[in-house]
Amino acid sequence: MLTTIRSHDQYNTTIYGLDDRYRGVFGRRDVVFMNAEDLQGRGLRDGDRIEVQGLSGAVDDKHLVSGFTAVAYDIPKGSIAGYYAEMNVVISLRHFDRQSGTPSYKGVPVRVKLAD
Repeated sequence: MLTTIRSHDQYNTTIYGLDDRYRGVFGRRDVVFMNAEDLQGRGLRDGDRIEVQGLSGAVDDKHLVSGFTAVAYDIPKGSIAGYYAEMNVVISLRHFDRQSGTPSYKGVPVRVKLAD
């Protein structure tokens, strides 16, 4: 399950820099944070290049990003986190919160695998 997050150098949708001192990421935003056991269970390692595919759209929808780097992080098993707006492409507009009408950026079912 994907949740989108913002970095230290970001305010809402405005990105002021490529550093995220909160999570120890510097000079980049092409990362996906994953539980170390989840990485291992999928045959992945910290630093592997991965692809993330959103699963909440229509069958023919792609909702795929590739070439992101997996980062082992203290996050609950079964969850991953990626930066907003880089992860927007995996979020289907068909998957939204019924009360607010906004896309479901905090609970997106995804598939993660080693990038080709």
